[in-house]
Amino acid sequence: MNIIDNPRHGSIIYHPSLLPLHRGASAINWTLIHGDKKAGFTVFWADDGLDTGPILLQRECAVEPTDTVDTLYNRFLFPEGIKAMVESVQLIADGKAPRVPQTEEGASYEGIQKKSNAKVNLAQPAEAVHNWIRGHDKVPGAWTVIDGQPLEIAGAPQPGLVTKNGLVLYGTDGKALLVKNLQFDDGKMIPASKYFSSGESSSLELTADEEKMAEEIRDIWKGILSNVPAVEDTTDFFKSGAASMDVVRLVEEVKQKCAGVQLQNEDVYMATTFQDFIQMFVRKLRGEDQEEELVIDYATKEVNNMTVKMPTQCFINGKFEDAENGKSYETINPTDGSVICKVSYASVGDVDRAVAAAKEAYDNGPWGKMNPRDRGSLLYKLADLMEEHQEELATIESMDSGAVYTLALKTHVGMSIQTFRYFAGWCDKIHGKTIPINQARPNRNLTFTKREPLGVCAIIIPWNYPLMMLAWKSAACLAAGNTLVLKPAQVTPLTALKFAELSAKAGIPKGVINILPGSGGMVGQRLCDHPDIRKLGFTGSTPIGKQIMKSCALSNLKKVSLELGGKSPLIIFSDCDMDKAVRMGMSSVYFNKGENCIAAGRLFVEESIHDEFISRVVEELKKMKIGDPLDRSTDHGPQNHKAHMDKLLEYCEVGLKEGATLVYGGKQVDMPGFFMEPTVFTDVEDHMFIAKEESFGPVMVVSKFKDGDVDGVLQRANATEYGLASGVFTRDINKAMYVSERLEAGTVFINTYNKTDVASPFGGFKQSGFGKDLGEDALLEYLKTKAVTVEY
Repeated sequence: MNIIDNPRHGSIIYHPSLLPLHRGASAINWTLIHGDKKAGFTVFWADDGLDTGPILLQRECAVEPTDTVDTLYNRFLFPEGIKAMVESVQLIADGKAPRVPQTEEGASYEGIQKKSNAKVNLAQPAEAVHNWIRGHDKVPGAWTVIDGQPLEIAGAPQPGLVTKNGLVLYGTDGKALLVKNLQFDDGKMIPASKYFSSGESSSLELTADEEKMAEEIRDIWKGILSNVPAVEDTTDFFKSGAASMDVVRLVEEVKQKCAGVQLQNEDVYMATTFQDFIQMFVRKLRGEDQEEELVIDYATKEVNNMTVKMPTQCFINGKFEDAENGKSYETINPTDGSVICKVSYASVGDVDRAVAAAKEAYDNGPWGKMNPRDRGSLLYKLADLMEEHQEELATIESMDSGAVYTLALKTHVGMSIQTFRYFAGWCDKIHGKTIPINQARPNRNLTFTKREPLGVCAIIIPWNYPLMMLAWKSAACLAAGNTLVLKPAQVTPLTALKFAELSAKAGIPKGVINILPGSGGMVGQRLCDHPDIRKLGFTGSTPIGKQIMKSCALSNLKKVSLELGGKSPLIIFSDCDMDKAVRMGMSSVYFNKGENCIAAGRLFVEESIHDEFISRVVEELKKMKIGDPLDRSTDHGPQNHKAHMDKLLEYCEVGLKEGATLVYGGKQVDMPGFFMEPTVFTDVEDHMFIAKEESFGPVMVVSKFKDGDVDGVLQRANATEYGLASGVFTRDINKAMYVSERLEAGTVFINTYNKTDVASPFGGFKQSGFGKDLGEDALLEYLKTKAVTVEY
């Protein structure tokens, strides 16, 4: 109220009902549901109640029998509301604005409807059923259960009747109402008149003027397809001999004939028969092809010198919507333990809807039919939008994951943008090859291969690099032509949901990208089990990776790629560049506060330089600034979440009990939030727990090796079930190459560390998983190879 009352003239609010009727949310919907004969809006003075302040002005209109939420809004509430707000401000400026107290007589309050209570009660008069259906609009949508033929409808006094105009329902008074559209559980919407032929595409009924225009377009087709005796409804433009130049001619002639119609070359490829072309054209003419405006329930924060807007709902089939069960959970800022916002908690039903949307988009949507170069253009556009919003994305990433802002900007977000641009360039370069085979004389044979997308893919990503892990997997997946359902880590969902918003704004067709925040046990498990998913990509722990692999095998033998745990060895020889070894050795452990898949889990330092190396590391750690990750001078931010920090403290306790020497750190920092001191252990022996298991935190685990014992240290470095990354520091190139050839890891760094690039494949050996992210190899994870042999 301090904010509301602070302006000299106070604050006013627009509300789309005739107060005191329909206070609260969804006022337009309730106006229709209750069968009000009048609708309208109120401009009132804000007070500390819910839509209870004194009235400044009201405007009303009649509710027509065919009105919906959209028609009321577009016809009256929006245009007249704009005028009324202008008038209200002028009245205030002139000192003539009234303050009429609201009466409580006739006051009503209704909340937001959800699917669970939106079922139609058909045991009432037809008008009441009509009002219930139109009042619920498309979201959440009034619903009932339909079964059989004739149409038996749960709770209805008599069966429904499908006619050419739609579905006729009857009320208890014997009167009828007409339902125009139906939407199935899987999200597919059809005209109600097509219920019994819902597998077929619906046709528009053309007006006389549209029929005339269709015949004029038929003449254009005849002019182009001069070799065809007659252009029938089933005539296919390309099967009749048309080429790409003819597409341009068709588009330009139609645009010249019908000024104002937005027609693109791609539209012809999507509607190749004359009948489909006319249907597409008429929809464009009527404006029915326009995408619905993206409605987003933002959580907004003023932080980092900007306004950050974060979507909080599931993203399914191109729309943000609450979880089916209405559940949500809190996502926490690790800097101070405060709640950032509440996020939808997806259910198994949400997974099924998202997969159905992805499958429909792959099987029947424009994505699967799109020219690969056009698909690449959309991914480039998405990368451009990510770059345009990079500061906002980095701020969200920093708040949600604890990443230092400068690192989030450069790596978390910066590399994500690079990844999408890299794979956008691959879209039109995916192809097979020709293969010489033995000829079966006297015939000749040609064998060639095709690289094809897999279909619907699932992606499950971790919490350490929320946006970057999304980009590493989804960019390759989309470039290959697949659709996807992605589950971000439960504790870091926000940049994934912001990415969903940007993907919609980039023009990625609905259903291609679906994002489901929620638990691994529920959402992740259903993705593993779902029979319509053909590939699952996962980054996370080895135990969970094993469970995923088992579930994917038992369900439908999904293709799987796994980037799992690591205990990456870093070997530092006495002939190294010590300054560089100290700097890069620290980076190998403390980069991203140790929450790094390829972090050096164990350092082997040659005995003659061991003490100097440790001394210099500790000296540098004392200079490290720990604190708010949004502070540009901060070196070390908070651990991602409390449970992880507690595990790190336990990890350090085990190291001490087993006899390792704690040289520095090992404790939680005495400040709000989940801050862990950068830690150094020495005298770590091979049998110890901390020598074998990764901490996934800012803990340097150091062991000595004898001077000159190259093969001995190699044997110790490889004595692990993990094989994600490794490193070696030496000025001797022969030694470096010798060691790199024998290290059992998917990546070997020589005189550097953490230097990944979008063009270089990334992935592990042994129990660190299999399959690659990044580079050309990553595309192969999301493609299948088909061999075709022709005899001629």
